[in-house]
Amino acid sequence: MNYKSLLAVVFGVLISSSAFAQVNILNAKSPKEIGVKTEEQKALDNDKPLEYGYVDDRDIMFAKMTWEKVVLDERVNFPLYYPVDTNNIGANRRSLYDVLTKAIKDGDVKDVYYDSYFTGTRTAKELKDITTKIDTLDIGYDQLNADGRVDPEYIRKTEISSYNISAYLIKGLWYFDKRQGELKYRLLGIAPAAPDVNFLDSDDEANKEPNPLFWVFFPDAREVLHNAKSFNEKNSSVPFSFDHILNARRFNGVITREENVFGDRKVEDYIAENALMQLLESERIKEKIRNFELNMWSY
Repeated sequence: MNYKSLLAVVFGVLISSSAFAQVNILNAKSPKEIGVKTEEQKALDNDKPLEYGYVDDRDIMFAKMTWEKVVLDERVNFPLYYPVDTNNIGANRRSLYDVLTKAIKDGDVKDVYYDSYFTGTRTAKELKDITTKIDTLDIGYDQLNADGRVDPEYIRKTEISSYNISAYLIKGLWYFDKRQGELKYRLLGIAPAAPDVNFLDSDDEANKEPNPLFWVFFPDAREVLHNAKSFNEKNSSVPFSFDHILNARRFNGVITREENVFGDRKVEDYIAENALMQLLESERIKEKIRNFELNMWSY
C-alpha cells in the first residue's frame, strides 16, 4: 500500500511539474506565446496540491512539535532563496519570499500571524512598518527648515527584499501513525526571517540576527506555493514547486526547540553561548524522535 502511494505521489509531481515547465516554448511562434497554455491544455489541467490524508487523533500514537531554522547560506537551501534579482529573469521564477509577499498583497493568503502559535494576525500596516524604513537626509532637514518641504531625492526608502532574507523558521509536527505504522511529518507554519530593517546596513553581528517577519499557516498557503515553481538544477524542464520542496523536506534545518514542560523554551535558553553544544542538542532531539519509530519494531 505504501509502495503504491509513493508511486502515485512521484507520478503526480512529475506530471504537474512537466505541465508547468516552459509551457509551449517549442511551439511558440513569438515570445508572447511562451508560457501561455492552449485551450486544450487548460481543459486537461487538473494541477492541484496533493491532498493530505485524513489522520484520526486516535491513530496518533506519538507526537512531538518542533521548531527549526533553515539557514539560506547552505547550498541545499538555495532554491528557497534565489532569485533575488528579478530584473532580467522571467516572471515565472521568483524566490519563496516574493511568492509569499505577493500572495499576501493579492489576498491569496488571507491571514499572517505574529507568532508560531497563530494567536493574532498582523495588519497590512504592521507588515509595512516592519519591512520598510524611511529616512530623511540631513540636506532634506535643512530644506524642510528653510522651505517647509522636502524634495523626494532627499528621502531614502529602505525595504526588506528577498536579498535580505537570511533564514526561514518552520514549525511542524512529527507523529507516529499507528494505522500506517510509520513516522511522519506535517509542516504547520513558516516564517521568513531577516535582520531588523533599521539595521540592514549595520556591521555589528548582533544586529544581523534574523527575526521572523510574519508567520503563515502552511495549509493556507499550499495552493499558492504549489503554483510557484523553484529552479531544478538537475533538470530545468521539471521544476519543483515550493509546496513539494517543503513537504518533502528537501532542505536542511536545525531544530531550535521542541515542545517541553518549560514553556517550549529554546535550545539557546538552556545552552547559552555555545554553538557546538546547541548543534549537538539539536541532533539529540532529532535522534530521539527518529528512535521512537525504530523502537516500535522488534524481531
